[in-house]
Amino acid sequence: MTGGCLAPSGFVCKETADLAETFPEELKLALRTFAAGQSRRGLAERSGHISAQYRERVPSAQHVAADEDALAYAMSRMPATYAAVSYALAEARDLIGEFTPGTMLDAGAGPGTASWAACEAWPELAAVTMLDHNERFLSLAQRLAEGSGHPALREARTVRGELTGLGGGRAKRHDLVTLAYVLTELPDERVVPVALDLWDRTEGVLAIIEPGRPRDYHRLMQVRDALIAAGARIVAPCPHAHVCPIVGDDWCHFSVRLPRSRDHQALKNARLGYEDEKFSYLVAARPPLAGQGGWSRVIKPPVATKFSIETELCTVSGLANERVLKRDGEAFKHARKIGWGDRKVDLQT
Repeated sequence: MTGGCLAPSGFVCKETADLAETFPEELKLALRTFAAGQSRRGLAERSGHISAQYRERVPSAQHVAADEDALAYAMSRMPATYAAVSYALAEARDLIGEFTPGTMLDAGAGPGTASWAACEAWPELAAVTMLDHNERFLSLAQRLAEGSGHPALREARTVRGELTGLGGGRAKRHDLVTLAYVLTELPDERVVPVALDLWDRTEGVLAIIEPGRPRDYHRLMQVRDALIAAGARIVAPCPHAHVCPIVGDDWCHFSVRLPRSRDHQALKNARLGYEDEKFSYLVAARPPLAGQGGWSRVIKPPVATKFSIETELCTVSGLANERVLKRDGEAFKHARKIGWGDRKVDLQT
């Protein structure tokens, strides 16, 4: 997990596979229990249809219309979404050490994935509100939460409603607000207004996670600009609040690898026992909260040969490429352990 080790070379390393493995056992068991007696072929067909619609950016309200649809979605998408959200929340937790949320708003909650990830990251969470426009998702989210060992999940409040018209500054604020894989379903003109509405409902930290595609990343950068203009502090993944230095057809995204259960493989008609989930994310905080500075982000998979390792970094002063040679000894050994998305601490700060 992010922050798991500090190598002598100055890198903070993530154990990506370990992070993905944290998908709660009680959640796995609940999904298997709800699927008992269901046709796996039928669930797989529903999952395939939902995936096709998702790739076409069709709003979930149009293709998750039955309880079986919500269950198929949860079984096929919840593990990957959970891994990506956990990654983003781990960054928030590690970089804002004094942040311990008591209340949470899971906006566009779906089956409640972000709520589960937040309760794992901060067991102290006392109150969770799940907001979604789809009653099928909310029904499943509530049923799943009722079997959780986290009191905040068992007692979570579910609210059916749209993300627009949330009431702005007049609405109740929450310490933590999450928006996971929701903006991707919205038209361009609604993305920034929805994000700013949710910022108005944020007392501490706002975490936004989106698919790792160029379109979603570029729209996320529009949100980033709007949040900075509204006074937000950018915690992650950026080590700065300047204009994003990535230009052209390139985009900033990350990846987590997660294992697939037999049911997961069957629903996705997949042969591999693992899945790589690519995503982009943004963590913003209210000014009283400050992330730890003095680090750079590895923004692409390092390129390694027998004789050198090249790492592309986003730094406080822009993009940089770092090359470590084999003759550098210990630095080379540690550079071989560095992964995409890791933070590199500036040892001179």
